[in-house]
Amino acid sequence: MTSHRDQKLLPTIIGFLLFFFSTNIFASNDSVLDSVQNTAEELIKQQISLPEKGELKIEAAKLDNRLRFSSCSSPLAASLPGKQTLSGNVTVLVQCPTENWQLYVPVNVQLTLPKVVAAVALGRGMVLTPDKLSVQMIESRFQRGSSFDDPREIIGSKVKRSVKAGEMVQARDICLVCRNDSVIIRAGTGGLNIVTKGKALSDGAIGDEIRVQNTKSRRMIDAIITAVGEVTVKY
Repeated sequence: MTSHRDQKLLPTIIGFLLFFFSTNIFASNDSVLDSVQNTAEELIKQQISLPEKGELKIEAAKLDNRLRFSSCSSPLAASLPGKQTLSGNVTVLVQCPTENWQLYVPVNVQLTLPKVVAAVALGRGMVLTPDKLSVQMIESRFQRGSSFDDPREIIGSKVKRSVKAGEMVQARDICLVCRNDSVIIRAGTGGLNIVTKGKALSDGAIGDEIRVQNTKSRRMIDAIITAVGEVTVKY
């Protein structure tokens, strides 16, 4: 027979048990959501090869703890639905095969790379010197065209298109060899190297093939730009 004192304690005991079990349920649910986030982030890490000197930041969105999922008795599976670029906001599908539930997880991906930017405003015709350039980490999704990661690659080149301070310097903005510039022509075969002077007949960047006129012979030749003010003829 239950005493009057026991009857008074009964609501307190029930309340304690409800609090204890509900706390465990919430803790378990938080653990499931943490696993979902970690699984989504890990999938992105596996998909991206980090370039040298690059920095990668991957962060899954915080999930609403009002979501209720049972613990998964098998490893969570993750995939990328549809065609997505792995930069900016990416959606990852995380599934629990055994408990038959799934969740789409937003993941923010930031891959930054060191790129040469204008330290000051660059005007057309300006010759690039070390004090006019700096290096900043730029998100890969904002990079367009051919760019540079070392200022030494373009010191001495001329500006063709104005570049604002802080903007990335791209190959189209400059010419390592500009039309009518005097250039050094290097040619060689069988261990014999010849160096002479010429005039560039068009603009170009590293690796571009341009027409050059040999100053001495007046002969027109095709040559590859190999450095600022320098071209190489390949036989």
